[in-house]
Amino acid sequence: MYHPYFRGKQFELITIRETAQLLADKNFVPIIEPVKESLGPLERALKAICDAGGKAILIVNPYHGDHQDDGKDITKLLQERYLDHEEIAAGILLRSDMTVEEVMGCYTDHADHHPALVHAGFPAPKALAAELADDMAGMRNIFIDDHAKLLYRKHFDRSTRILVHDGFKRQRNADYIPVEVFSDLHVTYGDLGMNGFGDFLTVGDVYSEGGGPAYAVAIHLTFIDPEQDDVMYIYHFVSDTKDTPTDPAGKFGQALEKLITKLDSGNSKLYETKAIKEFRELHKKGHFPGLGYVKRLSMKHHIETLAAYLG
Repeated sequence: MYHPYFRGKQFELITIRETAQLLADKNFVPIIEPVKESLGPLERALKAICDAGGKAILIVNPYHGDHQDDGKDITKLLQERYLDHEEIAAGILLRSDMTVEEVMGCYTDHADHHPALVHAGFPAPKALAAELADDMAGMRNIFIDDHAKLLYRKHFDRSTRILVHDGFKRQRNADYIPVEVFSDLHVTYGDLGMNGFGDFLTVGDVYSEGGGPAYAVAIHLTFIDPEQDDVMYIYHFVSDTKDTPTDPAGKFGQALEKLITKLDSGNSKLYETKAIKEFRELHKKGHFPGLGYVKRLSMKHHIETLAAYLG
């Protein structure tokens, strides 16, 4: 059903580990695109998923990060550690610079790992669908919404189809408005002929190696509004201080104060997740855990919110 798309940065892999049991219990299937050379943290995340009885899709040819030129180490990891683990599938990322022959070669190489195709700009869907005709009924095709519109997706309509939408409009922290629409795909994916849906959580599809100095700190939290046909919205709680790269702890305190005020108002519509409870504890203690930790809490809240809604 739900397929959250993670880039394999450390804070994202830790998020997967910490939510592995919830992901498994709800039959959520994370998609992981490894971006760091060291695969140790990735292995720990995959182990947590397997130990919880969950499933995941591991991209074997990443577009971003340290493995973008050669994914052989990821393939080796799958072959050596997960050949007998059907729950860990190979994901093949279909970009604009790939040919049908290259896709089929990668598909054949990973046939033992139940390959799923992730469509993200591939230019020849009709020709590829013809090549895959015999396997189509048992396949998973995952479409990145911005790169695979309705006519494109129709070529794969005999397969299991997942639509991934980026609801997070990435910009400078200082420029976020207080609240905006995130997505309605959790409500409408069936009407679109899809078997499931996904998103890039509260990080977004835009990839960067690392953030610059935090002129402003923002806490991003999603909520579902039953008064608006269950559309999902996202709050951006932004610090008041926005003109200096110093004092991230103080800025976090300002953003957190706005979050707590909204929660205590009684009309935030935020689901009281474990992540929200952690934010309350941080406020109570006056503690700044670091920006990576704040991102993890935001992502965990998003997963918990969808788990409660789809429960």
